[in-house]
Amino acid sequence: MSGAYTSVAVTPADGTDLPNGPCDWIYVGVTGDVVYYGPATGSTSLTLKAAAVGYHPINMKRILSTGTTATNILALHDVK
Repeated sequence: MSGAYTSVAVTPADGTDLPNGPCDWIYVGVTGDVVYYGPATGSTSLTLKAAAVGYHPINMKRILSTGTTATNILALHDVK
């Protein structure tokens, strides 16, 4: 990971997109599954299984509460 990023704590929600738009990375604080919609997936969810603690370079527009077991998630946005 390089460059400057802003971050926002994520509260997974089935009906709400991430507050600052799709993120560039996520940080997972406690290992678990992350169920999400990507910018191009429409309403088809994807699952990052057993996401380890650390940074993950994945574009997400929404992190769903249903099925997400990872906690202490941050959404990171590239400062352009």
